[in-house]
Amino acid sequence: MTVTEHETIFTIEATPVKFGAGAAHDAGWELARLGVRRAFVVVDPGVREVAAPILESLRASGADLIEWDDVETEPSLDALNRAVTAAREANPDGFVAIGGGSAIDTAKVANLLTTHGGEIMDYVNPPVGGGKKPPSPLRPLLAIPTTAGSGSEATTVAILDLPELGIKTGISHRTLRPTQAIVDPELTRSAPGAVIASAGLDVVCHAAESFLGRPYTSRPRPATPDDRPPYQGSNPVADLWSAQAIRYGGEYLRRAVHDGDDVEARGFMMLSATMAGVGFGSAGVHIPHACAYPLAGLKHVYRHPGYPGGKVFVPHGFSVIVTAPAAFRFTFDADPEKHVRAASLLTGEAYSPDDREALPGALTALMRDVGAPSGVRELGYDEADIPALVDGALKQQRLLAVAPKQPTGDDLAQIFRDSMANW
Repeated sequence: MTVTEHETIFTIEATPVKFGAGAAHDAGWELARLGVRRAFVVVDPGVREVAAPILESLRASGADLIEWDDVETEPSLDALNRAVTAAREANPDGFVAIGGGSAIDTAKVANLLTTHGGEIMDYVNPPVGGGKKPPSPLRPLLAIPTTAGSGSEATTVAILDLPELGIKTGISHRTLRPTQAIVDPELTRSAPGAVIASAGLDVVCHAAESFLGRPYTSRPRPATPDDRPPYQGSNPVADLWSAQAIRYGGEYLRRAVHDGDDVEARGFMMLSATMAGVGFGSAGVHIPHACAYPLAGLKHVYRHPGYPGGKVFVPHGFSVIVTAPAAFRFTFDADPEKHVRAASLLTGEAYSPDDREALPGALTALMRDVGAPSGVRELGYDEADIPALVDGALKQQRLLAVAPKQPTGDDLAQIFRDSMANW
């Protein structure tokens, strides 16, 4: 075999997905098919009413259920540790997650620590954590999302908030990907429009970052297969998933936000979330997500008026999207044709091949239409916070490595500066 300087291999993996209205009624059948007899069930407390028939189906499978609803939106390390402790005491042979990305991520981490031991920070991505790799597969996890957006049912990532460090970060490994997902548009009817907006903007940004990531062939060839990163760079197969997710976001997100009974629109946003999860699970995300983690973690002063509950926090999709227009202006020169193509996918319009503003403009229009914050300043930051925000973004090297144009600290500072207000 000829050894080359650059990567020649990419991988595509995907969670098996059962999709469609009424699919959640198959939850018990799927749990039994996975061979789970004692399940630790993570339930977002905000979806208890929605979850009731799902839990009934799970019980009908004959499995013992240990329910856990101490789920924190945008979970902190403390919240995840509580779930890990409870799961270890329950000693299940499988896991179920019912809720948004926070519930699914909580189940992923509980599964990881229950299966392989250790502490959460052992597995958190470096340089923040130890970067330990799980040595073998986890116990089965059945993921049932109830929001039209996070895509966690299809990803290898679990995100956590570290307020004492002023950042958000995550754990990323292929073993965290759920074993089976059930995606049922009917489950999203009661989700507030603001939740759909944040999650849907996250989908669009996931997909755009993946689509515009550096080509996998531009990466150095790893020394061993084990050293190949989960986020490998854009590739022909990931591009297909990401492109369709961008298209669906442009077609359906506005409708999904403004009408909870528009099951078609919310269903297509759920499907786009899963598609984007497959795409960025292979290709990766980059600058907007690297900037989002300090935006969400450094200060806890923002509260979107349409979000349920009393927690003061920046919803993930909003923290991601506010820097996306500036980030894609910065990366435009790496591949103008692909940036313009992403804008066309989002809007259905044709643009000049050298239109640097096509994608930033399309994203800004979508943000305004669904009620997103206008920029970084609205989240509680000003120019004096930029050095700390840059420092937090620079800690996300596994993400920045995927950017098609590598940003310096000064570049990131300018992106934050240009993102103070997008309109």
